Amino acid sequence: MIVGLGNPGPAYANTRHNVGFMVADEIARRLGVDAAAGWKTRDRARQIHVRTCDLLLVEPQSFMNESGVPTSLVASFYKIPATRILVVYDELDLPFGRLRMRESGTSAGHNGMKSIIKYFGIEIPRLRIGIGRGSEGGDAIDRVLGGFTPAERAELPNVIAAGADAALLWADHGFEAAANFANPWRLHPPPQEASNP
Repeated sequence: MIVGLGNPGPAYANTRHNVGFMVADEIARRLGVDAAAGWKTRDRARQIHVRTCDLLLVEPQSFMNESGVPTSLVASFYKIPATRILVVYDELDLPFGRLRMRESGTSAGHNGMKSIIKYFGIEIPRLRIGIGRGSEGGDAIDRVLGGFTPAERAELPNVIAAGADAALLWADHGFEAAANFANPWRLHPPPQEASNP
């Protein structure tokens, strides 16, 4: 089960906090799931069961701070243990475009992961997608709920594709293969930080 974290609704669709949704959407696209008909909403989560590879994609629709509730409902229904769940989400403390795969750990202040850990404990694999704190040194909430800079938008498809690659490696070949790909991955060269237009 791959869980992309984000906030539902068009107001949040293109914000940094929604890179988890973006990765899940990219995986669905690659696996040939029809975007309109493939996703089903149940237990406060968008879900796709890709039967060809026995993979469940989930996007909680409860807003970030309550992500653990629908995730736990779906996992309980399908009897999926925490070790077989990969959570994909944004990370302020990683530079934009960097990836970091871990098998366990704390939330590091991420409210979506705080909620996930409340229901699953710290022993749950996660893929963090770096969004960086930005050079303007603004408020963290403004950063995560803000849109990407023009330079970031230009590179975002590459970042999302790499996140999808890492998540599918985890599903197909396990944690070590995914970590060996994700943890050294980076954009070459990284985009120059700039203000939103």
